[in-house]
Amino acid sequence: MNKEIIETVPEFDLIKDSDLRKRILSVWEEALSTGDFTIEEMKRIPFTLLADNVKVSFLEHVRTVCRLCDAMAEVLIDMYGERVKINRDHLIAGALLADIGKMIEFEKKSDGSLIKGHRGDMLRHPFTGVGMCFKAGIPYEVMHIVAVHSKEGDHVKRSPEAIIFHHADFTDFDLVK
Repeated sequence: MNKEIIETVPEFDLIKDSDLRKRILSVWEEALSTGDFTIEEMKRIPFTLLADNVKVSFLEHVRTVCRLCDAMAEVLIDMYGERVKINRDHLIAGALLADIGKMIEFEKKSDGSLIKGHRGDMLRHPFTGVGMCFKAGIPYEVMHIVAVHSKEGDHVKRSPEAIIFHHADFTDFDLVK
């Protein structure tokens, strides 16, 4: 399945650390298996259930935000050089993992539609995402991005990578919801 995920989400190749990339792929595999989703379904399901008539898929959102993060990091590093410290591997890893908990939060109904299931009622995707990341040995700096990317992180000091991701995520969310 790793090959299919990488072919579908080429942004995995932006991560230079091969061990980190392998661990992120394992989280994606677990999320797909636990949530009983396929890659093809990820291409069709909406990235959020918080708005009606969403025309952007989960995969489109993840890929777009990941690319926004990479572009933002490039500009910041180009303009500020060593004055700004950004770990691009951690940033891209966080962008690929921040919403992966939605595969557990969302539940398929018998008619094929999606709802926020019982698991989602009990734990939102930042929490389930961190849980899967912890199990896979993802670095704390990446789990921090997953944990604080949404409203749950509004009262936490975000790392530079988490700040970049948070703004890229909400830029995309606000434009396409």
